Amino acid sequence: MLMLPNMVQLTVDDTPGGMASDQLKSYRDNHKEPHMMTTSSGAPLYTKTAVQTVGPRGPMLMQDVVYMDEMGHFDRERIPERVVHAKGGGAHGYFEVTHDITKYCKADIFSEIGKKTPMLARFSTVGGELGSADTLRDPRGFALKFYTEEGNWDLVCNNTPIFFIRDAIHFPNFIHTLKRHPRTHLKDRNAMFDFWINRPESIHQVMFLFSDRGTPDGFRHMNGYGSHAFKMVNKEGQPIYCKFHFKPTQGVKNLSAADASRLAGENPDYAIEDLFNAIEKKDFPEWTLFIQVMTFEQAEKWEMNPFDVTKVWPHGDFPLIEVGKMVLNRNPKNHFAEIEQAAFNPAHVVPGIEFSPDKMLQGRLFSYADTQSHRLGPNYIQLPINCPYRSRPHNTQRDGLMAIDSQEDAPNYFPNSFNGHRTRDDAKESTFSLTGDVDRYETTDDHNYEQPRQFWEKVLNEEARERLIQNFSDSLAGCYERIQQGMIEIFTNVHPDFGNAVRHQLSQKKH
Repeated sequence: MLMLPNMVQLTVDDTPGGMASDQLKSYRDNHKEPHMMTTSSGAPLYTKTAVQTVGPRGPMLMQDVVYMDEMGHFDRERIPERVVHAKGGGAHGYFEVTHDITKYCKADIFSEIGKKTPMLARFSTVGGELGSADTLRDPRGFALKFYTEEGNWDLVCNNTPIFFIRDAIHFPNFIHTLKRHPRTHLKDRNAMFDFWINRPESIHQVMFLFSDRGTPDGFRHMNGYGSHAFKMVNKEGQPIYCKFHFKPTQGVKNLSAADASRLAGENPDYAIEDLFNAIEKKDFPEWTLFIQVMTFEQAEKWEMNPFDVTKVWPHGDFPLIEVGKMVLNRNPKNHFAEIEQAAFNPAHVVPGIEFSPDKMLQGRLFSYADTQSHRLGPNYIQLPINCPYRSRPHNTQRDGLMAIDSQEDAPNYFPNSFNGHRTRDDAKESTFSLTGDVDRYETTDDHNYEQPRQFWEKVLNEEARERLIQNFSDSLAGCYERIQQGMIEIFTNVHPDFGNAVRHQLSQKKH
């Protein structure tokens, strides 16, 4: 979740000063000892680097008031612009099933080959503000809303299969490193790299970001990934873990760093314009949906945590299974009503699709609903673009800001004996067992380098590695010496050639 200019800056000496780029160091020099970290009510904290979970791989707990305090405030930091994913575009379309996966999932959307479901897609940059350029180095949001006959299913994806952090407690602070300094109102890349040095699990996603994939050629030519492990349940109640992958049939294309930088100045709305024009010309963009599946037994035996969103599931062990295709064929008539007011929430699932113990996913289940209620109001789901119009809601929620549908004279309580509501037995969630001690489990050193090393050795070719090195050295050139050395140490842990190459490039820039 990052926005970076593609340019070289002169090295900043690690010396005190009043320049805007020196604010972090000036603070350190003026505060010889760090303050005790507390909650917003002033209570001291034991740790701020792990959520409470049942065992090291189990789900997080609602009693984690430290996380709630942190995330609840974070969700309200911007009005009314999205805190993240502020800049974006989107379109309407449909999803069509082409392959049978009913042995894995009972969701109605997958019930038969040929079934079509209307849907909405919103693509976005992540760290940039509403007026930022589409082509800056940044992950891309890939948010999908499927209007199914059993309610809306929101699959809130990114264009990378992994993420920077594996514990939701870090999300607000990580995003702060990409935002503006509270004094100067300027961005400072020292903060971003400093965070990554202190959380080395970020390196996998950081390498994706600084590779060619960090500057996709618009929205039509990039992959989409659910990233998290989810759970699928079939009609017999048998669960399995899964991951979602969307591959563009029009092919993956990326911009060079130079072209991305040029377009940022010449056409900052390049990606939004490209998507709109393609659909108007009836060159409808299309993606193929695949899933990976993992049994509970495989999850128990896998040496890595299968619910760690900084990891991928190897395709050789968990091959892609084709499901269907997503086609975008209609532009919005009103961008604000249909795209800006579109509200996505990974907690919006349908029978047959459930959650895994992924800590980042579990944190998002609270955060997304909370931020949408803040941004659009408690009745945001009643807005036309968010309304589950193929499965009208019937519940006991009433009134509130901008209530549109009061469900007429239906009883507003449950249970009742006036035919107000009933439940459905086959909508029951799957059952599962948990054991473990409730604690805050630190995961900073959990298999951080194996998959980044494979990305360096097996995914990138020689030319792609050279571009990765160049992109890193260009961005690090404007950072403090100790920040540069900290990142070089992490690169070296990935592969000695990687660290040595960046060190060499940076030394060249100093002469």
